[in-house]
Amino acid sequence: MGTVVNRQQAEAWNDWEGVHWAEHPERYDGMMGSFNAPLFEAAGIRPADRVLDIGCGTGQTTRLAARHAPRGHVVGIDISAPMLERARRDAASEGLGNVTFEQGDAQVHPFPGDGYDVLISRGGVMFFGDLVAAFTHLGGALVPGGRLAFLGPQPGGPDSAWSRATAALGPFMREASPAARGMGSLLEPVRIREILTQAGFADIGIAPCSGPMTLGADADDAAAFVFAMGPTRHNLRDVDADTVARVRAEVREALREFETPDGVHVPGAVWIVTATRPRRDA
Repeated sequence: MGTVVNRQQAEAWNDWEGVHWAEHPERYDGMMGSFNAPLFEAAGIRPADRVLDIGCGTGQTTRLAARHAPRGHVVGIDISAPMLERARRDAASEGLGNVTFEQGDAQVHPFPGDGYDVLISRGGVMFFGDLVAAFTHLGGALVPGGRLAFLGPQPGGPDSAWSRATAALGPFMREASPAARGMGSLLEPVRIREILTQAGFADIGIAPCSGPMTLGADADDAAAFVFAMGPTRHNLRDVDADTVARVRAEVREALREFETPDGVHVPGAVWIVTATRPRRDA
């Protein structure tokens, strides 16, 4: 895999949390799928573009990018071997010949200079230990005038739909799971703008975007997914079975508010962030 500076993240995403994502990509893609269209609209990928997908995970956004750039090429990079194994398998099954996956720490990975026209990320850029260093390094992989587009979560509140749906879990969620550490690093627009400016990006745009997060076919199925997710499993690992069963039943009942004929859809909100690498004559 080469040099790794984000060692804690490498260990976490190659452990049980990364395996769970690799085994259930449809679950996690369902959570984030409604944000794919606005992300790709912001990215503006052209048919012959060279695209880098940062923190590509099991590769849904990489495969979508490949379809946007049929005469170009897309590289997905991630630190998780289990997730990349799934990504390669799914890309092959879809017959995509313009996709490559690489395992590496994108903060220091030896990308070709000026090697990409567009950088995208569906949240993977949150996990870098040194965000300014990481975005500076990634900026060097972009051609002058190249475009960056990524999404990250908006800060939640006690009245948000997710908070209502999982309120019974609140008292138990005391710390981030190993793979979730860093998820709060890019919540505030002021901080996002500051980091990207320090990293040398220009034309920074930050726009709110709302959409449904699909958690399951019905409340029981959605509750099963919530309780299988890394942060929940991590925080309930030492809680007795009777208490876990009670809390799960409460979450299942709360999720009924969001049941629809085609699944459980909990409203979510992200930032869509765009920026460019300045042209040399700018």
